[in-house]
Amino acid sequence: MLRWLIGGGREPQGLAEKSPLQTIGEEQTQNPYTELLVLKAHHDIVRFLVQLDEYRFASAGDDGIVVVWNAQTGEKLLELNGHTQKITAIITFPSLEVCEEKTQLILTASADRTVIRLDIWLSGGNDLCVWNRKLDLLCKTSHLSDTGISALIEIPKNCVVAAVGKELIIFRLVTPTGESLEWDILEIKRLLDHQDNILSLVNVNDLSFVTGSHVGEMIIWNILDWTVQARECNFWDPSPQLDTQQEIKLCQKPNDISIHHFTWDEENVFAAVGRGLYVYNLQMKRVIACQKTAHDSSVLHIAKLPNRQLISCSEDGSVRIWELREKQQLAAEPVPTGFFNMWGFGRVNKQASQPVKKQQENATPCSLELIGDLIGHSSSVEMFLYFEDHGVVTCSADHLIILWKNGERESGLRSLKLFQKLEENGDLHLAV
Repeated sequence: MLRWLIGGGREPQGLAEKSPLQTIGEEQTQNPYTELLVLKAHHDIVRFLVQLDEYRFASAGDDGIVVVWNAQTGEKLLELNGHTQKITAIITFPSLEVCEEKTQLILTASADRTVIRLDIWLSGGNDLCVWNRKLDLLCKTSHLSDTGISALIEIPKNCVVAAVGKELIIFRLVTPTGESLEWDILEIKRLLDHQDNILSLVNVNDLSFVTGSHVGEMIIWNILDWTVQARECNFWDPSPQLDTQQEIKLCQKPNDISIHHFTWDEENVFAAVGRGLYVYNLQMKRVIACQKTAHDSSVLHIAKLPNRQLISCSEDGSVRIWELREKQQLAAEPVPTGFFNMWGFGRVNKQASQPVKKQQENATPCSLELIGDLIGHSSSVEMFLYFEDHGVVTCSADHLIILWKNGERESGLRSLKLFQKLEENGDLHLAV
């Protein structure tokens, strides 16, 4: 539908010929995003987007710059050039308490591992530094690691969790007080529970955060004392008798089980595993829908939209919109449930297997139906943001940011502005 705006579609990648990929025609009647704006400011891969407020967002990537944008108009508002190498993580830090006042930070990490905000910024490579906007060094840590930071999140008590290879490192920002005007950054703890590089690091709620690794490990952590609440190493559901290395050998590729991202709402957990999408219903205590081949290549980012919709992006350059629908009078497709055992659900003992099996057979299964395919990027789409009033923003290895707009909404806004202008000039009454 939008191919002509960019000058061609994308070429399939990965293992598309080995597994069926759901497609959609040119007439995407349920896809509202029929207009787009192409935003150009970066000169290398754009890997990260972070929402600042109801209409602003920031982008960052391998060119080492952070750009702040207006999502209403696509206007470039600000450019930060504090990095010397590529940026590898970016987060907001809205609840840092400084002198008893709450301010917002934009935290980023780069190959020089820079973490920037509007008032202060943190940078790190072999160490982690805290700077002010005038580039005065406020404080720094000792040597940390030569490995890049892959993800950052904020946790309570002015702390930050950094994913560095297989490790999670907890840092605490010590802010100025009445007794001391100095900043400090302290390493509190290292968590060494993962067996492979950590790819995803996400806050769950006020009690937990979760990590996922390249080999399909998933760990839920207590957000206050940083202990392991639950873990799962067999999301792809191999034989429970096999150890981790044997399990990995059962899979064609480690990428097929890599957990790149996940999200949830009050009803379901949504997981991006390899090239697939999985939906687990918390009340039914089972996987209710999946698309094992949602994309041609690995799914990098997912998010829940209103009206039972889900959006995903992939290394294959696609951005796809799905709708979770009830599938009446059809048998549910067998899907793995191993990861969700960590919630206390999933496998059951032999004595209870028959009643549970009967209950599952009688339950109404669901499906993920493709309703939109946003074609505009020519390379891997790294992530996206969803604005309720301003559309979807995507960033890509093609150096571009695309702002996808609701065509019907934008048309209505333009008509409204036109009528307002005519009324101001008196032309509306003359026309009538």
